Formats: sequence, C-alpha cells, structure tokens
Amino acid sequence: MAKKRDTAGTIAKFEKAAKSAEPRRRYVLRLYVAGINPRSSAAIKAITDICEKHLKGRYDLEVVDIYQQPTLAKGEQIIAAPTLVKKLPLPLRRFIGNLADTERILVGLDLRPKK
Repeated sequence: MAKKRDTAGTIAKFEKAAKSAEPRRRYVLRLYVAGINPRSSAAIKAITDICEKHLKGRYDLEVVDIYQQPTLAKGEQIIAAPTLVKKLPLPLRRFIGNLADTERILVGLDLRPKK
C-alpha cells in the first residue's frame, strides 16, 4: 500500500527553505542632505523608515551634511540634496529629490520588482 504524501506541507517546507537560503545582502547607503531643515529631516525619516521596514538588520546608512563635509559631496559629484546613494550591493544607484516615494525607492534598491 502506497503512503499518502503531504504535498502541501512539502511545498511549504521547500518554499520556506528556499526563502531562508536567499543571500541576505548588506546594503550600504549614504544620504546627502543640505543642512538641518524640514526637507532634510523628511528625507532622513523616509529613508530610515524604509530601511527599518525592508532591510532591518542588514543596512548601513550614513547621513552626510554637504555643508559640514563638502569634500565628500564633491567626491561623489553631488549636485542636489537630498540625494541617496546606494553603494552596495552593486550596481551603484542614486536617488535625487523627493525620497518619500517608497515604491520608487524599493524598486531602485531592487527590493521590489518593477511594475
């Protein structure tokens, strides 16, 4: 007599194992802001919220005030603020201006497929 297989349970176990085997890439991000003002504060909050929700425990975020550290901004050729630079994982990407568009940021960070 053949054993009855629990295919639903087997599939669920496989999917769980496959998901946990995905590489947990570490993200290195640098956010350039221009001074302490409402626009800078909003950019910092938006990016921090996205990172905490979608990258919890696997990101490094450095906030750089271009007024305090102009050489860093010059070296990265930052011409507008706020600008978010994704250094790792490659490819390098830049997000300029309104960083409150969560969907755009998630697609750009390769955390969500492009629609």
